[in-house]
Order: sequence, then C-alpha cells, then structure tokens
Amino acid sequence: MKKINAGNILDQRRLSAHILLFLISLVAIIISLIIHPQEIHSGLIPGFIIMVFIQVETFIFLARFVFRDLRTASTPGEMTRIILSKFALFMAICFIAALIIILAYLYSVEIIKGNSIAGVFSNFFHNAFKGWFKSTIAGLSVGAVIFLVVQWQDALKREQKLREENLVFQNETLKNQVNPHFLFNCLNTVSSLIQSNPEMAERFINNLSSVYRYILENGHKDIVPLQSELDFVSDYFKLYKIRDEEKIALNINVDDAGSYKIIPVSLQILIENAIKHNIAARENPLIISISIEDQQIVVKNNLQKMASQIPTTRIGLKNLAERVRLTTNKALIVEETDSCFTVKIPLLK
Repeated sequence: MKKINAGNILDQRRLSAHILLFLISLVAIIISLIIHPQEIHSGLIPGFIIMVFIQVETFIFLARFVFRDLRTASTPGEMTRIILSKFALFMAICFIAALIIILAYLYSVEIIKGNSIAGVFSNFFHNAFKGWFKSTIAGLSVGAVIFLVVQWQDALKREQKLREENLVFQNETLKNQVNPHFLFNCLNTVSSLIQSNPEMAERFINNLSSVYRYILENGHKDIVPLQSELDFVSDYFKLYKIRDEEKIALNINVDDAGSYKIIPVSLQILIENAIKHNIAARENPLIISISIEDQQIVVKNNLQKMASQIPTTRIGLKNLAERVRLTTNKALIVEETDSCFTVKIPLLK
C-alpha cells in the first residue's frame, strides 16, 4: 500500500491538495454551525465557506513561504531561534491577511445586499472583532503547529537521506584514497624523491599526511569552510604536481573565501575526475581552474579525453549531486562542451 505523504497533501501544486483544503473548510463551517447555529445566516453560508477556503489556502501558501528554509543542519539552539522567529512572523502576516479577507467578505456581503458600507469597519471592530480574533489566533496556532510537524518530518527525512549519502561518500572516498594504484604512485614518487630530492620528498609526505588528515577529520561533516576545502585541494593537487610537473596546472581564483561554506571533499572529487579522464602532456597540459560565480564554486578543465576511457561507475559524481541537493536544496550543474568540462557547486553562507 502506498504511504500517504503529508507534504504532498499540503502541496498546492496538486489539484488534490486544493480539493482537500476545500473539504477541510467545509467541515470547519459545519462544526461551527453545530456549535453556534445562530452565528451564520443560512443565506451567507456559501460565501462564508468560500471565505474560509480562501483563508486556508492563503495560510498554507504563507506557511510554505515563511518556513521554506527550515533545516535540521543547525544547532539545537539556533534551530529553536529560527523556529520561534519564523513562527512569530507567520502569525503576524497571517493575522493581517485574515483581517483583510474578513473585511473584504463583510464589504462584499453589504454590497450584494445593496446596503451602505459606511458602518462595516466600525461595526466589525465594535461587535465582532473580539470573537473573530480568538478564533483566528486559535486556528492559526493549530495550523502552524501541524505545518511545523510536517516540515520537521520532511527535514528529518532529508537529514537521514543525507547521512546515508555521506556514508556512501565516506566509503567511496576512503576506497579511492587507499586503493593500490593511488598508494603505489605515491610510494613510488616518495621512493624516487628520497634519493634525488630529500626536501621535496619531505614536502610530499607532509602533503600526503595533510590530505588524509583532512579526509578523516571532515569527511563525515555536512559542510566545511570554503577556505579549508581550498587548502585541502591545494595539498591534494601537489601530490600530482610533483609527479607530473608541467603536464597539469591548477589555478585558484577565489576572493572572500572566508564568507562561504561548501560540502567537504567535493572539489577533490572533481579534480580527481579531471586528472583521471583526460590526457595531460607538456605540449597540451591539463589546466584546472577554480573560481566563484553567482555564489557557486566553478571547477573547469579543458577537455582532452583519453582514447580509451578508464572504466567508472560515476558513483562519486552522482553521490556529490545528491549530497548537494540534500544540503543546499539546489542542483549540481554539470556542463560539457567540445573544449571544456565545467561543474558548479552551490555555496552556503
């Protein structure tokens, strides 16, 4: 049996959601008539149902707008502050919207009846405002709590999915960094450098140590400072640069890196893919550039595909795209032309 998704029920892009909200409005009016049968004139019931339906639709729309950035990635204290501030904002906006809707309804009723509208405003505030205020605040409070529960459940699902993707990512990252081919190249480079250039061999070992330390310390995190990721990528690239020298180049042109955060080890995956799947020669070096564009980190390399591509499952790139979606609610952008390959990762403030 297919499970009912509470988020889909309140999704106003679906016709079924509007039908459900209308039925809820109808039930609310029926209950109100049963409890207070004298409050609504029978001839005004259709208009009152429409007014309540418009209110419910408006409240759901405003709730999605106000609570759209609710995320579980924050600390408990920060999450509490965000929820309380958004709840207060939601109540204030909805109260104003509800007041406008009820006044529009009352004016419309008098116009349809052919009566004067001069006293509508004053009569409402003197005679009906107190009861309307209590019922509106009660309805908004219940509705906001229900919506927060739905949003919280969605956030928990996203966090669980992100944890699963992070486990896959950590496993793939560690496998890539301890695979025999990578270790053989690193040990072979160190072996040759120890005899020919001891100082460079020491730098190579330090870079290798920094790479593993960063992966072990940050691989499980959701986000890290962009500057830390750039420093890590620089150390990682030097492992290849020492071996390949003029065959490859990395140009980092990033200003104000301290203002942004990024998914850990994301840039390393892209650089590794570029080196793995492209030809690098002194005559035609592989050039990788990293820059910021429209709050996205842009990793670009000239396309020099190998004649026979190395077999790959592309799990790294697929996993990165899913982690980006879960963490930032945005998509990983991949662009390929005849001359270059570009990947854009959304940044967080």
